[in-house]
Amino acid sequence: MGVAADRTVVEALQERIRRLEGGRDRPRTVLPFGIGDLDCHLPGGGLALGALHEVAGGGNGAIDGAAAALFAAGIAARTHGKVLWCVTRQDLFAPAVAQAGLHPDRVIYVEAGDDKSLLACFEEGLRHVGLGAVVAEVARLSMTASRRLQLAAESSGAVGIAIRRWRRQAEAADFGQPTASVTRWRVSVLPSKPLPVPGIGRARWHLELIRCRAGESADFEVEACDAKGCLALPSKLVDRPAQKEIGRRLAATG
Repeated sequence: MGVAADRTVVEALQERIRRLEGGRDRPRTVLPFGIGDLDCHLPGGGLALGALHEVAGGGNGAIDGAAAALFAAGIAARTHGKVLWCVTRQDLFAPAVAQAGLHPDRVIYVEAGDDKSLLACFEEGLRHVGLGAVVAEVARLSMTASRRLQLAAESSGAVGIAIRRWRRQAEAADFGQPTASVTRWRVSVLPSKPLPVPGIGRARWHLELIRCRAGESADFEVEACDAKGCLALPSKLVDRPAQKEIGRRLAATG
C-alpha cells in the first residue's frame, strides 16, 4: 500500500473517531495555505476549520511573539465572516494586523479582565455561528479547557486560534503540555531578504509545525503574510523543499 493510500486510511479512521467523540456529521473542511510543501503535511491539504489550533513565538521576546500574532491574523484574514479577538492586555498593534490582511472592519475586540474570563469569551465566541475565526491570547491551556474549545469550534465550524503568551518563564513550560488542539505551531523571525535599494524587505519566518493530529511535524522557511494573509516561499526555495534548505543552512552554521 502506497503512502497516499496509507494517508487516506488514516484520515478515514480519524474522521470516524471524531464523529464518535461528538463532532459534526459532515466532513471537516480545510483552509489551504497555498504552499504545497506545507499543505501536504496537513491532513486534508490545509488547516482544519471547525477546530482549535495553537500558535506561539519561537522565543520569549516580543519580536517572535508579534510574529505569532501576525501568523494568526493571516489565517483569520482568509476565513469568511467577522473575527473575534480576545485579549487581556492592550498591546495588540492593529495596523500591523491590517498589513497581514485582517482589515479592522472585520475584527471585534474583547478585553477580558483575567485568563479565566478570557477562556470563557473564547469558548462563547467559538460557539457563535457566523464568525470566521476566534483568536485568543492565553498563557495556560489545560486539556479540559482545550477540549471544551475544540468541541465549541466543531459545533460552529469556526477556526479557533490560541496564541500562547506568557508573562513568566514558568508559564512557558505549559506550552509543551498535551492539549486537544489539532495543530501546534511555533514562529521565529528570520532576517529579511536584502533589497538592492535602501529599505526593509518582506519579513521571513521559521515556521515550525511541532504537532499535527494524524500528521507529521515539519518546519519551513517562509515569507510573512502579505496584505491578503498569504504566506510565500522565498524565491530560493521555490524549486526545492523548505526543509532541505533549512537543514543545509543549519549544517553550514554548525
